[in-house]
Amino acid sequence: MKKRLIIDLACLPEDGKSFVGELAPEVFDLPAGDAQPTGPLEYDLWVQRFGSELLLTGWLCAPFEFTCVRSVHPFIQTIRVERAAISLEIGNEGDLDASEAIREEVLIHFPVDPKCENGDLAQGCEIDSRYLAVDKSAESGQETPPRAEGDDRWSALDTLKDLKDQP
Repeated sequence: MKKRLIIDLACLPEDGKSFVGELAPEVFDLPAGDAQPTGPLEYDLWVQRFGSELLLTGWLCAPFEFTCVRSVHPFIQTIRVERAAISLEIGNEGDLDASEAIREEVLIHFPVDPKCENGDLAQGCEIDSRYLAVDKSAESGQETPPRAEGDDRWSALDTLKDLKDQP
């Protein structure tokens, strides 16, 4: 498994060339607490040069572990980019590292609100009732989460609401 996708521009045929392979999951280098790759970044790309531009077209996919926004449970979802089209500016002959460009193409396809019902193995996506304590009646036995002590930023808005009712 490669760590980088290096394209030798001097050896690239005029009509293009196919690049198929995998990049190690470390290529994503995501911060702790964010989604994490659980497998390699697979690619099947056709690379062709057009003047000072290199066009990569094909597909990309990589599995990630996300945390469901509803149930707060981890789940695996494979991000697939079926019709990737990446354009890179090229300066001179030599080697061009396309790893960062294909990495970014996968990352921009992350779900905004990941839900376990959309994972590779769809799961029931129910909100855990413990997280609904604010909506519970006093008889339910659930504690109401404490308000932030000493944070009066919101109280300034309450005074504005009172001003609206004045003639």
